[in-house]
Amino acid sequence: MKETKSNDLLLPIVMGILAGIMLGGIFPAFGTAVAFLGEIFIRALLMLVVPLVITSMVVGITGLGDVRQLGSISSKTIVYYTVTTAMAVVLGLVLVNAIQPGYANTEAERIGLRGGELLTEVDYRINDNSLTLEQGQLQRAYDDRYMVIPLDQSGVRGIVATTDKANLTTVTVVDWTDAAGETVVPAPTGKGVRLDLTIADRVKDKEKSIVEVLHDVVISLVPRNLFDAMVNNDVLPLIVFSLVFGGVLTTLGDQGKVLINLFVSFNDAIMKIVELLMWAAPVGIGALIAGRLGQAGGFVGFMPELLRVSKYAFTVILGLVIHGAIVLPLILYWFGKRAPIPYIANMSAALTTAFSTASSSATLPVTIECTTEKNGVSERTASFVLPLGATVNMDGTALYEAVAAVFIAQIYGIELSFIQMVVIFLTATLAAIGAAGIPEAGLVTMVIVLRAVNLPVEGISILLVIDWFLDRCRTTINIWGDAVGAAVIDRLEVQ
Repeated sequence: MKETKSNDLLLPIVMGILAGIMLGGIFPAFGTAVAFLGEIFIRALLMLVVPLVITSMVVGITGLGDVRQLGSISSKTIVYYTVTTAMAVVLGLVLVNAIQPGYANTEAERIGLRGGELLTEVDYRINDNSLTLEQGQLQRAYDDRYMVIPLDQSGVRGIVATTDKANLTTVTVVDWTDAAGETVVPAPTGKGVRLDLTIADRVKDKEKSIVEVLHDVVISLVPRNLFDAMVNNDVLPLIVFSLVFGGVLTTLGDQGKVLINLFVSFNDAIMKIVELLMWAAPVGIGALIAGRLGQAGGFVGFMPELLRVSKYAFTVILGLVIHGAIVLPLILYWFGKRAPIPYIANMSAALTTAFSTASSSATLPVTIECTTEKNGVSERTASFVLPLGATVNMDGTALYEAVAAVFIAQIYGIELSFIQMVVIFLTATLAAIGAAGIPEAGLVTMVIVLRAVNLPVEGISILLVIDWFLDRCRTTINIWGDAVGAAVIDRLEVQ
């Protein structure tokens, strides 16, 4: 079989991405119809994750020879991942405080930033503080409280105390205040927006403290059933088992060598399957993007969502670009002694796969293939660093969580102190370690960051309109951070 070359696939993958964008954007129904091809592609990748993690980790550990060398590579890897994640969080905090995407110059612009799933424009009339919405019905909100903001009277807010359960279009208002908190008299009729403070379904009942998350991570290192971990693609316990198993094999002498050779052959076979699968990558990646754009309603449905939270999206993407195009390449050049441009060019297949799948775990087979076959990183280093990185190294996710937390505070008009910023820094860094390598896992760990500084969890709903797109962007940076880490650790190990 002809070996897959990175340059052979770069142009087809780019063409697949462009075709997916155009088809899903212009013909959303067609994009939705071909989404199953992308689902097949991502299923094939996920199918390879478990055997690849086990075989690559065993081969990597046994390749060290003396298992006592594991302490050296593991400590260097953990330090690298912790430092780069912390750098990403600091960058995110600096940008979100400088750009202030949650603040706007006008009431109309502020309302636009609060758009999407949270707000519904309604006509209203007020009689004796009884506010009636002419369009739509109120849904039960967080703590039975609602906020209604008339557009024709800038900054006016109505805080609702009670609702008429028999007639959900009418509510009783306690008081009307302006932005400074002074009592005002609202216009008797007009057009306003209804802020529904419901907690996003995707994070409901998933509120945990950072201590609880870290506790769960430690507990998950030892699964009750190894095969159950395989079924659920729980990579972290598989890594631990493979480390122990590989270390034990190095102590068995000739008996161990038989099994080691078997795992080496098994690992080589899995990588050949990855090479074969990459020929289908242009179609699979294009279908994934077309399907997601189709679900968003094409360009017509997606662009208004993007514009509503454009400052927030710009801040996140700017942070990811700076971290991915400046910070990580400088680390690669200074500590890895590698030329960044050829290195990232050879990682193109993995990065585009990460963007299309939004999953570090699903991209892992391609990441290992590109790092070892195209960039010449030793298999023993890549086999240890990359599977671990797909689980705990989330630079993009950490940056996003820091930006999103401060953005939500700005949207709600909550001033954050320096101490609260420090808490966001710590929790975003630690929460990113606990984030699973699956799509939108950052939404769940976002709850931890918000709760740590007492910000409203329901504010996550503001992010949902654009999160599917930003999730792909931050996953790409996660994978790029893993790849740079593999090169850096590989050089440090041979010194």
